[in-house]
Amino acid sequence: MDDHSLARLLATLAGDLLLEVRRERTDLAGAELGREGDRRAHAMLVSALREHRPDDAVRSEEGEAALDGHRSGRLWIVDPLDGTREYGDRERGDWAVHVALSERGKLLAGAVAVPATGRTFATDEAALAPAPPRPRPRVVVSRSHRPPLVDALAEVVDVDLVPMGSAGVKAVAVLTGAADAYVHAGGQYEWDSAAPVAVSAAAGAHTSRIDGSELVYGNPSPSIPDLLICRPELRDTLLTALAAARS
Repeated sequence: MDDHSLARLLATLAGDLLLEVRRERTDLAGAELGREGDRRAHAMLVSALREHRPDDAVRSEEGEAALDGHRSGRLWIVDPLDGTREYGDRERGDWAVHVALSERGKLLAGAVAVPATGRTFATDEAALAPAPPRPRPRVVVSRSHRPPLVDALAEVVDVDLVPMGSAGVKAVAVLTGAADAYVHAGGQYEWDSAAPVAVSAAAGAHTSRIDGSELVYGNPSPSIPDLLICRPELRDTLLTALAAARS
C-alpha cells in the first residue's frame, strides 16, 4: 500500500472508530467523550503505523513521541481527533481526523476524514471544486479560538467571516467550494495543519504561513502558529490584506 492510500485508510478507519465510540459510550458527554475519542483513535493510529511503517516516526497530538527511532527520516503527523470540543457535542459534525506524512520538512501524503459526512479527502485524489459566485469571499475561521487578526482582516478587505470547528473541516470547506479561504493566527501545532495543508496543496490551493512563507514540518518544536489556505486566485489579495492587518 502506498503512502497516500495508507493515509486515506487510516484516517477513514479512525473516523469510523470515533463514530463507534460516540454510539457506544452513551455514558459520556462533552469533554469526557472527547478525551475517550482522542485516546481510542490515537491508540489505533499508532498501532497501525507501527505495523505498516515500523521504520517511520510519529508525532501525534495525544503523544508527541509515540514512536521512536525515526530510522527512515520520515515522520507521520497525526491528529486523532481534530475538533475535540465539537466531537463532545453529539449534535455537531465539524470534527475530523488528520493523517499526514513528512520528510525533510516537506509533506508527502495526507488525508482528512470528516466522519459526519462519510468522506475522506486525500492527496491521491485531491481536487479543488469551483466556487459558486459570491458577492465577497467567504473566509472560515476558528469557532472557539477566534484570533483578533481575522477581525482586522475584515476591516482591510471585504470578506465574510464564517466560524467553524476543526482545522480539517475548514480546509475541506475550501476544497469543496463552500468557502474561499481559511485563515488562522494565534497558535496551532503541526498536527493541526499538516494533513489539511497536504490535501489542499495537492488539490491546487495556495498554502503558506500568513506572511507568505513556506510551511515546514518535522521541526524540533511542533508549533506552527499561523496558516493561510485559499483559492489560488485570492492568494495575492489575502496576503496583501493580512500584511496590512498585521501592521
